[in-house]
Amino acid sequence: MMPVPLRARRRLTARTGALAAALVGLLSAYIAVTVASAEAAETLLSQGKPVTASSSENASFPATAAVDGDAGTRWASAFSDPQWIRVDLGSPQAISRVALNWEAAYARAFTIETSTDGSAWTQRYATTTGAGGEQSVAVTGTARYVRLTATARATQFGVSLWEFQVFGGSAATPCGTANAAQGRPATASSTENAAFPASAAVDGDAGTRWASAFSDPQWLRVDLGSVQAICGLTLTWEAAFGRAFTVEASADGTTWSQLYATTTGAGGVQNLAVTGSGRYVRLTGNQRGTAYGYSLFEFAVRTAGGSTTTPPTTGPTTGPTTPPPTGARLLSYNKPATASTEQNDVNCNPCTADKAFDYDPASRWATSSTTGWVDPGWIAVDLGATAQISQVVLQWDPAYASAYRIEVSPDGRAWTPIYSTTTGRGLKETLNVSGSGRHVRMYGTARSGPYGYSLWEFQVYGTGGNPQSPPARPADPVFPATRLIWQDEFNGPAGSKPDGAKWTMDPGLPQNNEVQYYTDNSANAAMDGNGSLVIEARRESAGGRDYTSHRMNTSNKFHVQYGRIEARVKVPKGNGLWPAFWMMGEKFLQGRPWPYNGEIDIMEVLGRNTTEGYSTLHAPAYNGAGGYGQKYTTPGALDLSNDFHVWAVEWDSKGMSFKLDGREVFYADKNTVETTRGPWIFDDKHYIILNLAVGGDFPGPIDATTPFPSRMLVDYVRVYQ
Repeated sequence: MMPVPLRARRRLTARTGALAAALVGLLSAYIAVTVASAEAAETLLSQGKPVTASSSENASFPATAAVDGDAGTRWASAFSDPQWIRVDLGSPQAISRVALNWEAAYARAFTIETSTDGSAWTQRYATTTGAGGEQSVAVTGTARYVRLTATARATQFGVSLWEFQVFGGSAATPCGTANAAQGRPATASSTENAAFPASAAVDGDAGTRWASAFSDPQWLRVDLGSVQAICGLTLTWEAAFGRAFTVEASADGTTWSQLYATTTGAGGVQNLAVTGSGRYVRLTGNQRGTAYGYSLFEFAVRTAGGSTTTPPTTGPTTGPTTPPPTGARLLSYNKPATASTEQNDVNCNPCTADKAFDYDPASRWATSSTTGWVDPGWIAVDLGATAQISQVVLQWDPAYASAYRIEVSPDGRAWTPIYSTTTGRGLKETLNVSGSGRHVRMYGTARSGPYGYSLWEFQVYGTGGNPQSPPARPADPVFPATRLIWQDEFNGPAGSKPDGAKWTMDPGLPQNNEVQYYTDNSANAAMDGNGSLVIEARRESAGGRDYTSHRMNTSNKFHVQYGRIEARVKVPKGNGLWPAFWMMGEKFLQGRPWPYNGEIDIMEVLGRNTTEGYSTLHAPAYNGAGGYGQKYTTPGALDLSNDFHVWAVEWDSKGMSFKLDGREVFYADKNTVETTRGPWIFDDKHYIILNLAVGGDFPGPIDATTPFPSRMLVDYVRVYQ
């Protein structure tokens, strides 16, 4: 049994080596945010104003240091969630922007709110994917008080700001009252039936409505006809409202910017002040407020008037995904590939051209770090015979092309362009093209940054050629899935060990600066005789550590791809405790390092706050503190340590729905991940893991109040398809 790698919010280990370090470098270059200079009409309102905070790490880091105009002083909070900082502008002011300059201890999830009286607050901005650094956030409205509340730290420390700046003044443009969306073309992810079309939400008739299918996520999108300065939204919900949803804008229907987000929507009529621009405006519902779908009588968009840029000549004709044209096949799988250069060294081994055509989104081609970080750079595939090309899909690494051509050739020597752009955006680009040739090439002429070119996948679709079918994937389950394919009910006699036919005990040292030693001792993992497995953390010496606990997994005994994977668990309470129910991609057992194998964290709870849980995905382009996931709070701040609860993931080829006691807490949509974060690597088999960690980077240290022994109880683990 190979050692199990790090879980959520982990540091990179030596196992990933220079490859991981290089990836992190690319990612940091890719996601850096720059604070925009204050416009001439803006005024810095917050400097030197009274400021308060939830806490300070110590007297050296007071709240006043974040508004003193000195980039060398900072506010730092205590090492816990949540934390807040609030500035009093002295009187109600017209606000246009908030600028944040984070120290290394930044917030991954935070909100910005405003208030006229310091009591009633209005949320103006929210994110769960903060990346630190310097950030400029559009915040509009009139307020005396501005508050930032951090709900999830990105490190084991607190949160820390060099500067917290609030701008305002005469820069604001009055928001119009006309509905720019009325009568414009509208599309949606689904409709309940023909009586509730997308167009009914923008027809100006309060008696007609759009209604979606009864599932998450769903979206509604309107085309304003040209790029507009957007300043307000009015959502008139039917009884089937959105509890958690986002509103985004786009100039081209492809690259989206968030205007608004909430996880506490209450339905009714919502008037939202926003700042942004776009031709397309999209509402995406991630969690329904009822058992039905989403339904809007009206989706109104208010603008400040006038176009801000030249609109695209055509917009997308489908939703977020664009399937290959009817009759088209994948022609490029496993075909011979060549490239201008290839990287095949300690930093990326191998990153050869063929890796872009292997139908494996966790392997990639990259130009050589010694000779290939230059323009132009190219990669080509030989389809084996002449083909009619109708679509090309590029899944870029952060080292992408900002300017490139797609070219075809009959012989690999004379090339004809069939697509060209100077505004490449990276991530996933789906190009509908038309051309004929045996060879297809991506020819990059301008890199997005200092690195070379790199593609996880380069897929060519069309007719003809000499296609080879990629490995077939299993059919999607139909949920609710009811066919039980694997289970452990833990009904053995008291003191008996877990079933060795189902579980591999995994003794050894942990990661993440945890303090326990994992043993295969029955004192750390045994049946209680009442139908539960007990995983116990104890204060005792073993393996050079002062604490012991247990980790077990189903590797090489049970692996699963798609289905409902669930466990009924009672978690322990106490500082530094970290129970988890999660899955690892089976390719880890074949030597593929984390995070390239994929990790699915179905449940993580931190003993210091057992009213919260985490569900997270980890992959090459999003892992550790940057994992793709959700922290959620239980309804009514229910304490998860007081009883058993059922955590589950319902997983198919389109995404994953994470649930707590039957209630969806997070949905990871495959297309959204590919177009906003990086490749989706979760179409392979995974195995199941249960463990209880002690201390470390994510849960924080144990202390005198941490109870030992501490017990994680598992009533059952079941898998359905």
